Amino acid sequence: MPKPIVEIHYCRTCRFILRAMWMAEELLFTFADELGGLTLVPGDGGVFRVQITTGEVIFDRLAAGRFPESKELKQSLRDHIAPGKDLGHSDAN
Repeated sequence: MPKPIVEIHYCRTCRFILRAMWMAEELLFTFADELGGLTLVPGDGGVFRVQITTGEVIFDRLAAGRFPESKELKQSLRDHIAPGKDLGHSDAN
């Protein structure tokens, strides 16, 4: 079974690329063994959406009305692709 690929869709006109790159780094470090890749996808309209190429949305800024916290994003992605994975300090309350 192929490993999932994460897509981070970000608004290029809002200059969300730095946040997208930081989140990409966090996810790649945390899920190096579980991911098949990560793609940054430029868009517009204030988009900041993290999804798996299967279409499952992990986080959508427009729906939530805010940006995700790193811990929250890692936990949500883990729940979708590697439910048994220990996230260390990201699992602490």
